Amino acid sequence: MVNFKPLDPEHPIEQQLGVDAGPVVLVNLFTIDPDDHDDLIAAWRDDALWMKKQTGYISTQMHKAIGESSMYLNYAIWDSVADFRAAFSNPEFQKALSHYPSSAVTAPHLFEKIAVSNCCTA
Repeated sequence: MVNFKPLDPEHPIEQQLGVDAGPVVLVNLFTIDPDDHDDLIAAWRDDALWMKKQTGYISTQMHKAIGESSMYLNYAIWDSVADFRAAFSNPEFQKALSHYPSSAVTAPHLFEKIAVSNCCTA
Protein backbone atom coordinates (compact mmCIF):
# COMPACT_ATOMS: atom_id res chain seq x y z
CA MET A 1 0.00 0.00 0.00
CA VAL A 2 1.31 3.42 -0.91
CA ASN A 3 1.77 5.90 1.94
CA PHE A 4 0.63 9.49 1.32
CA LYS A 5 2.61 12.51 2.47
CA PRO A 6 1.61 16.07 1.57
CA LEU A 7 3.95 17.94 -0.74
CA ASP A 8 2.61 21.13 0.86
CA PRO A 9 1.38 20.43 4.41
CA GLU A 10 -0.52 23.75 4.43
CA HIS A 11 -2.56 22.69 1.37
CA PRO A 12 -2.68 18.88 1.10
CA ILE A 13 -4.27 17.08 -1.84
CA GLU A 14 -7.42 16.41 0.18
CA GLN A 15 -7.96 20.17 0.51
CA GLN A 16 -7.12 20.81 -3.14
CA LEU A 17 -9.76 18.32 -4.28
CA GLY A 18 -12.40 20.81 -3.11
CA VAL A 19 -11.17 23.62 -5.37
CA ASP A 20 -12.97 24.33 -8.66
CA ALA A 21 -10.18 24.78 -11.22
CA GLY A 22 -9.04 23.52 -14.56
CA PRO A 23 -7.17 22.48 -16.46
CA VAL A 24 -4.82 21.13 -13.80
CA VAL A 25 -1.58 19.20 -13.59
CA LEU A 26 -1.11 16.55 -10.96
CA VAL A 27 2.52 16.37 -9.84
CA ASN A 28 3.23 13.25 -7.83
CA LEU A 29 6.60 12.47 -6.24
CA PHE A 30 7.30 8.86 -5.28
CA THR A 31 10.13 7.52 -3.15
CA ILE A 32 10.76 3.79 -2.78
CA ASP A 33 13.35 1.28 -1.72
CA PRO A 34 15.62 0.71 -4.75
CA ASP A 35 14.65 -2.97 -4.94
CA ASP A 36 10.99 -2.01 -5.46
CA HIS A 37 11.48 -0.31 -8.86
CA ASP A 38 9.73 -3.02 -10.91
CA ASP A 39 6.81 -3.24 -8.48
CA LEU A 40 6.35 0.54 -8.49
CA ILE A 41 6.35 0.71 -12.27
CA ALA A 42 3.91 -2.21 -12.57
CA ALA A 43 1.47 -0.65 -10.07
CA TRP A 44 1.77 2.80 -11.63
CA ARG A 45 1.27 1.39 -15.15
CA ASP A 46 -1.95 -0.34 -14.08
CA ASP A 47 -3.20 2.92 -12.53
CA ALA A 48 -2.21 4.97 -15.60
CA LEU A 49 -4.04 2.59 -17.94
CA TRP A 50 -7.15 2.84 -15.74
CA MET A 51 -6.91 6.65 -15.50
CA LYS A 52 -6.64 6.94 -19.31
CA LYS A 53 -10.25 5.69 -19.52
CA GLN A 54 -11.60 8.35 -17.12
CA THR A 55 -13.48 11.49 -18.11
CA GLY A 56 -11.23 14.55 -18.26
CA TYR A 57 -7.94 12.65 -18.47
CA ILE A 58 -5.52 14.21 -20.98
CA SER A 59 -2.07 12.64 -20.50
CA THR A 60 0.52 11.34 -18.07
CA GLN A 61 4.27 10.70 -17.89
CA MET A 62 6.58 9.02 -15.36
CA HIS A 63 10.18 10.10 -14.77
CA LYS A 64 12.96 8.53 -12.68
CA ALA A 65 15.56 10.68 -10.97
CA ILE A 66 19.00 10.24 -12.46
CA GLY A 67 21.87 8.55 -10.67
CA GLU A 68 21.28 6.35 -7.66
CA SER A 69 18.18 8.21 -6.47
CA SER A 70 15.04 6.20 -5.76
CA MET A 71 12.77 9.14 -6.48
CA TYR A 72 10.21 9.21 -9.28
CA LEU A 73 8.07 12.03 -10.62
CA ASN A 74 4.75 11.48 -12.33
CA TYR A 75 2.67 14.23 -13.82
CA ALA A 76 -0.79 13.95 -15.27
CA ILE A 77 -2.87 16.57 -17.04
CA TRP A 78 -6.62 16.74 -16.36
CA ASP A 79 -9.42 18.95 -17.72
CA SER A 80 -10.48 19.89 -14.19
CA VAL A 81 -10.12 19.17 -10.50
CA ALA A 82 -13.64 17.72 -10.61
CA ASP A 83 -12.58 15.14 -13.22
CA PHE A 84 -9.45 14.21 -11.28
CA ARG A 85 -11.42 14.04 -8.02
CA ALA A 86 -13.97 11.66 -9.57
CA ALA A 87 -11.21 9.34 -10.79
CA PHE A 88 -9.04 9.59 -7.65
CA SER A 89 -11.99 9.01 -5.31
CA ASN A 90 -13.35 6.07 -7.31
CA PRO A 91 -13.42 2.95 -5.07
CA GLU A 92 -11.84 0.89 -7.86
CA PHE A 93 -8.84 3.24 -7.97
CA GLN A 94 -8.58 3.44 -4.18
CA LYS A 95 -8.52 -0.36 -3.97
CA ALA A 96 -5.71 -0.48 -6.56
CA LEU A 97 -3.46 1.57 -4.25
CA SER A 98 -2.86 -1.61 -2.26
CA HIS A 99 -0.80 -2.95 -5.18
CA TYR A 100 2.04 -0.49 -4.59
CA PRO A 101 5.14 -1.71 -2.75
CA SER A 102 5.07 -1.11 0.99
CA SER A 103 8.12 1.15 0.73
CA ALA A 104 6.29 3.57 -1.60
CA VAL A 105 5.67 7.07 -0.30
CA THR A 106 3.82 9.47 -2.56
CA ALA A 107 3.35 13.23 -2.41
CA PRO A 108 0.62 14.33 -4.86
CA HIS A 109 -0.23 17.97 -5.52
CA LEU A 110 -2.36 19.82 -8.08
CA PHE A 111 -1.15 22.84 -10.06
CA GLU A 112 -2.59 25.33 -12.55
CA LYS A 113 -0.61 26.75 -15.45
CA ILE A 114 0.05 30.50 -15.16
CA ALA A 115 1.10 33.13 -17.65
CA VAL A 116 4.57 34.63 -17.30
CA SER A 117 5.29 37.53 -19.62
CA ASN A 118 7.54 36.60 -22.56
CA CYS A 119 7.94 33.03 -21.27
CA CYS A 120 4.68 31.12 -21.20
CA THR A 121 0.95 31.53 -21.67
CA ALA A 122 -1.87 30.43 -19.41
